[in-house]
Amino acid sequence: MDRLKIGILFGGLSEEHPISIKSASEVAKNLDLEKYEPFYIGITQSGSWLLCDGPSADWEQTANPRPAILSPDRGVHGLLVLDEGKYETIALDVVLPVLHGKFGEDGTVQGLLEFSGIPYVGCDLPSSVMCIDKSLTYSVVRSAGIATPNFHIVTADNDIDADKLTYPVFVKPARSGSSFGVSKVSSKEELPAALAEARQYDGKILIEEAVIGSEIGCSVLGSGDDLLTGEVDRVALTHGFFKIHQEESPETGSENSSFIVPADIPEEASTLVKETAKVIYRALGCSGLARVDLFLKEDGSVVLNEVNTLPGLTSYSRYPRMMAAAGISLDVLLDRLVTLTLAGRNG
Repeated sequence: MDRLKIGILFGGLSEEHPISIKSASEVAKNLDLEKYEPFYIGITQSGSWLLCDGPSADWEQTANPRPAILSPDRGVHGLLVLDEGKYETIALDVVLPVLHGKFGEDGTVQGLLEFSGIPYVGCDLPSSVMCIDKSLTYSVVRSAGIATPNFHIVTADNDIDADKLTYPVFVKPARSGSSFGVSKVSSKEELPAALAEARQYDGKILIEEAVIGSEIGCSVLGSGDDLLTGEVDRVALTHGFFKIHQEESPETGSENSSFIVPADIPEEASTLVKETAKVIYRALGCSGLARVDLFLKEDGSVVLNEVNTLPGLTSYSRYPRMMAAAGISLDVLLDRLVTLTLAGRNG
């Protein structure tokens, strides 16, 4: 039987470019080559698209890169690759975008893939747009009856009265991945610097109340009514707040956090987290996969933290670790995601 031709996008223009390469490297290690013929398309930090032999830290120099673009023309249904002054075409059966943050999980690549007509793994364009913008996420989730932090929006056209805030607060880019640009602010004197830091990543800023509770994550797989969750995890902090991707060497651990999987919380709390994550996932129209992060408060209630529609797949990432704890290894996970996509459950 012919192998499925799968295009794997990695790299990208966001601050999470290096994380994407690490995620794609794990995909390369775990993809079943008896079933799939991979085509790795690296996107440089300047925006060039290159077909290459595979992801690595120095892939642009060592992986035989050739200029390639994903054609929006459905008659091509795949890649246009420049070879000796001429374009050759490579048809693709499915695309796996291993891209994080802006221009990866914000609907931009999903829109291009919609034009191309190529089935792709993960959330569709509308759900990607809603989930990347935390203010939209919170509004939709609140309408579904799930608690979220109280927040203020700050843009270039409006400001915030620092005296009206109840400290501490978190200042964060509204449309950015991971914890880049996020600051904990304990007084009004710290607010201007935090806003300046967040504006390096987005012109739309969120100022959120600090929620007192344990940080709990839930990995979700599937679409519609057919959803599966991994074991939930708990982020154990010694100080500060969780920012694993900004560590110097996250593969060897974090300076202030570790993960407990399954989370050391009561069974009823774990069940509540899983069921709430499913409600949030469906309310936002997610499909394929997403990681839903929640706060578990002392009174047993939960509050949404954020939804990540293309969670990290690195060796230290939470999503594959939670799935592995539920008996779903990364190779099985990848196969299920492709199967879901080709079954038409990705919109």
